[in-house]
Order: sequence, then structure tokens, then C-alpha cells
Amino acid sequence: MSQLDRRQLLKLSLGAAGVLALPQLTQFASAAEDFIRGPRVKDHPIQQLSPHVWMIYSPDGFPTAENQGMMANITFVVTAKGVVVLDSGASVQIGEMAIRMMKTITQKPVIAIFNSHYHGDHFLGNQAFIEAYGKMPIYAHPYSLEQIKGIEGNTWRNLMERWTNQATIGTKVIPPTHPVKHGDVFKYGDVTIKIHHYGVAHTPGDICMEVVEDKVTHVGDVAMDDRIANMDDGSYVGTFKTYKALSQAAGEQLWIPGHGKPKKELLQEYGEFMAGIYETCVKAVQDGVDPSTAKNLVLKDPRVIKYAKRTKGFEGNIGKYTSLAYLEAEKEAF
Repeated sequence: MSQLDRRQLLKLSLGAAGVLALPQLTQFASAAEDFIRGPRVKDHPIQQLSPHVWMIYSPDGFPTAENQGMMANITFVVTAKGVVVLDSGASVQIGEMAIRMMKTITQKPVIAIFNSHYHGDHFLGNQAFIEAYGKMPIYAHPYSLEQIKGIEGNTWRNLMERWTNQATIGTKVIPPTHPVKHGDVFKYGDVTIKIHHYGVAHTPGDICMEVVEDKVTHVGDVAMDDRIANMDDGSYVGTFKTYKALSQAAGEQLWIPGHGKPKKELLQEYGEFMAGIYETCVKAVQDGVDPSTAKNLVLKDPRVIKYAKRTKGFEGNIGKYTSLAYLEAEKEAF
């Protein structure tokens, strides 16, 4: 059924229900929405990263009608006890695609989900796994859990529908069920997953999931490859602190970003890019330079130039993220 057909059906159905009382009409509208679901997402290849870790890579960094919201990586940890999902995607349709791909490499059931933070491209796929495998624990930092349960859950669901021209319609917010904290350890037979949280980085509630035996760590959006991060409620200083603490605690790892390709050099490369923005703004504040001039200085910084051309979203977002860096530099100065 096409998107237009679905809209016409909903309109006609609600028109026919006009004779119902308000409570009945509300119930009818809810049922009609449940019936309507966006189109199937095309299959994306699943690739093995280590003995226990597999990933579905998203080549796109931002949601569009064309990619149907497929903008973030989905990671699977195949253990003796079952499959653990690290970030579930941006919609029920994407989650369903991920399940199809997962079944090509194992028939084990999904037994747990970890959501790295509260941005919708990392948790809105939860629904598909719950529908396919039933009730299971969904883990997140307490801050992320509360944000998803609160206004942010539906905000992100609505945003994803708008950005994809309704391709993700039918997605429901299934929030995390269990809070986790730094240092928590989960044993799944032959695999251990260790939680890292070092304060505000990309958001106040980021968790990184270390697959101990494989020397692989899923960092969510704390670091990205060839994409500029949303720093609206994050911290440059906190991000650098997290990189240092992660590296010291976990040692050399294959770092899996929420966006982009896994790399052992990920923290170093993205840290260099972020430092080019932030450290330039720190000097601008020290020199009494205004934010507009600071942006021009950032654009001339060799560390920024090095990554600018290959970084998705750079031109549209560098002004905003320079402003955020400048404001944080001012705050740190005083």
C-alpha cells in the first residue's frame, strides 16, 4: 500500500467514524494508526567485525525520505546465551530489516538491547525486536531512560516521520526498562559486556559498551567517522575526557561509532577534528575575539581542514558547533 493510499484510507476511515462518541473516536483513530505502517526498508549487508560482533553499516549520516531513516549503525553481539543488540535503529521498519539480516548469520534469539543514548536513531528500532522476540531487558543510562520515557521519545518519533516523509510511520516508542551505570558488567556465557560512562560527552547519558573478549567497544555517538556530531546538550571538554578515560580503561580497541566505519584510530581522528574546533575557540576567547571571527579561525585550522571535506553535515553545522564550542570555552574560562 502506497503512502498516499494509507493517508487516504486514514482520512476516509476517520470520516466514516464521525458518528462515534469522542472516546470511541479516539480509540478508532489509535487503531487506524496501528494499521498504517511505512514501507519495508531495503536490506543492508551485515558484516563480521570480530569473533562475536557483527554490524549493519549505514552509509548515510542523516535521515531522508530516500533512505527511510537508515542513518545509524546497528551492532549485534552473538553470545552463547543469545544475541545482544547495541543500538536498534531509527524505526520499526529498520529494526525488522536488521532482524532479517541477523537471521542470515544466526538463529539465536535476541535476549537484550542496549541503547547508547536518547537520540531516536539509536532506540526507535526497539519495537521490532520486542515484537519479534517478546519482552526482554532494554538497558540505557538513567538520564537516557528518563528522556526516552518523557517528551524526547515521542519528539524523536515525530521528527523521524517528518524527516523521512512518513516512511517510519507505525513506529512506537519502546523505552529502556533497566538503568545501567559505569562499571556494570553483563555476562552472556562466553561474552562479557562492560559499561563505560564518564559524564557528559555527546549527551549527558552516553554509554559505551565494551565487548571484553573481542577488544571491541561500541561508542555510540561519543565519536563519529566522517560525520559531525550533534553537540546541543553535549560537551567538548567532556568528550575529550571520555576519550582519555576510555582509552586508559579499555586499551587498544576496535571502536564502533554510531555513524561511520569502525576504526582503531577513531578516537584519535575524531578527537583531532573536535580539538581543532574547541581549542581554536578557547584561544579566541582568551584573545577577546568575537564568535564570528572565531568561526573563520576554526575554518582555517589545519585539523579542521584535514577532515572537513569528508565530514557529512560539515557546511550546514560547523557554524552552530563553533558557537557551542565558543560558549563552552567562555564558561570554562570563568
